[in-house]
Amino acid sequence: MTVQPADGLSPAAAFPDPSHDQWQSLVEGVLRKSGKEVTGSAAEEALSTTLEDGLTTRPLYTASDESPDTGFPGFAPFTRGSRAEGNAAGGWDVRQHHALTDPAGLNEALLGDLENGVTSLWLTVGGPAGVPVDGLARALEGVYLDLAPLSLDAPADLDAAATELLRLYEERGVAKSEARGTLGADPLGHEARTGVEADLAPAVRWAQRCDAEYPGLRAIVVDALPYHEAGGSAGEELGLSLATGVAYLRALTAAGMSVEAACGQLEFRYAATADQFLTIAKLRAARRLWARVAEASGAPAAGAQRQHAVTSPVMMTRRDPWVNMLRTTLATLGAGVGGADSVTVLPFDHALGLPDAFARRIARNTSTILMEESHLARVIDPAGGSWYVERLTDELAAAAWAFFQETERAGGLPAALRSGTVAERLAATWAARSAKLARRKEPITGVSEFPMPGERQVEREPAPDAYAGAPGGLPRVRRDEAFEALRARSDAHLAATGSRPKVFVAALGPAAAHTARVSFAVNLFGAGGIEAVHDPVSVDADTAAGALAASGASVAVLCSSDALYAEQAEQVAGALKSAGAAQVFLAGRPGEYADVDAYVFAGCDAVAVLTSVLDRMGVA
Repeated sequence: MTVQPADGLSPAAAFPDPSHDQWQSLVEGVLRKSGKEVTGSAAEEALSTTLEDGLTTRPLYTASDESPDTGFPGFAPFTRGSRAEGNAAGGWDVRQHHALTDPAGLNEALLGDLENGVTSLWLTVGGPAGVPVDGLARALEGVYLDLAPLSLDAPADLDAAATELLRLYEERGVAKSEARGTLGADPLGHEARTGVEADLAPAVRWAQRCDAEYPGLRAIVVDALPYHEAGGSAGEELGLSLATGVAYLRALTAAGMSVEAACGQLEFRYAATADQFLTIAKLRAARRLWARVAEASGAPAAGAQRQHAVTSPVMMTRRDPWVNMLRTTLATLGAGVGGADSVTVLPFDHALGLPDAFARRIARNTSTILMEESHLARVIDPAGGSWYVERLTDELAAAAWAFFQETERAGGLPAALRSGTVAERLAATWAARSAKLARRKEPITGVSEFPMPGERQVEREPAPDAYAGAPGGLPRVRRDEAFEALRARSDAHLAATGSRPKVFVAALGPAAAHTARVSFAVNLFGAGGIEAVHDPVSVDADTAAGALAASGASVAVLCSSDALYAEQAEQVAGALKSAGAAQVFLAGRPGEYADVDAYVFAGCDAVAVLTSVLDRMGVA
């Protein structure tokens, strides 16, 4: 919103208002210089970006981009926030996740977090990845249970974990009205992860008890992370969360609870990614959609969705893990601006195993910096009114609602899970995204772009897997998985031979002619753990053979300008082949050069190229 100065003077008063057509004309001129002859709306489309769920991000949004009335914060449809005050009063709830099996070690970590800014705790209890139920009392020694809300994750034994927590409340004198948090019952989420058919009866029983005795406790979590971690898009994550919530509403109301009481027992958990605008739109769309469900169920006043955002495990990388700090910062920013009630920042070393104290400190301080130093929580719905965000929210909500309806037509979420419909849909989405990742259309900094093949990998104690040995369930994917497999092959070769696989960079002509493509080739092969040897700075047909032999590489890549390729590429490639090169690449668009075996260029399938190179080198 533009605020005019008190004296009425407008700094732009002397300038005419440009029209959309004028802007398009300027865009046409810029595209024409790059060789694209497009006019009108086609010029704007050329600068657009295609997203998942059939969405498109355009380069310009104006007041003509209409979206439904978003209302006010704290009022239906709750797009602008579930509470009128938003997070302005005290910021969002900083919820740290812990999955330690040792009660004493967990206690130390919990107290350290609470003393340094964490406001609630998320604990895995029971099973191979959590603290034993009989160790929960020891783990919570010194924790003021009336001040620190607890969120449980007890996939192995909900009844035992919930019973023990309520016993501790009573033993420590915590009044039932002062207990805060969630018991974490999510039988459908557990089925999605394990393939074990869900029994909703325990979740219903605990929801009834919380509603009757513990007004500050919620019994059920609608966890969308299983679908996000299986490769689902933002729209699919939202659609399946709605289907899950509706399934729980049906079960709770069938047991005699009112719609209002049933809605009050649900907390929704979503992934926050480094695409901060998509995260903002996802959380805003989620509230709007759930408000529509509540309205259709006859309880519009109960549609305020309680949201817990977790920084995405899918985006976390194992190589150059320090970059994860930047990813989680962007994700937390998106979650905060999007209006999440609670935010969990996963430590930067999450993908490597159990985090150390430094990693947990950085994780909790990410929220602190954004709230206390950047003042991010002081404005209610800061993205509200942005033509881009409002339009993206509306389009994402429409895509999610369509998928929700598709799931309902399949018989609801339980039926869709058991028939394989959900798995097939998510697998198709992940396959399409994997193709983009392989071609580096979706770059991963430190992995597929700007890798460091010689880096010393960060080591952590392996984290126990709560779902190890599960008979089925949805897969868990990571963006870096294809490149990580290549890097693992390189690591094994290093361990066995003392050196990494090598590629010789045969640069032709002066630095001005070859530097850009040399940088491209070094990055490309480095993404597969292949060390690029660029010595000497440039070669020709007379020196290429000796340089290849000195490099110790059996594969070479030519790098230069198109003009120099026309003059020298065939001669240099022939010299390399005569010297024993098993494969010669050329960095540039495919052409017709003798003795050049393959071409690498922006948009090529990097994973396929690197896999074939390692295969040819005999790297197991």
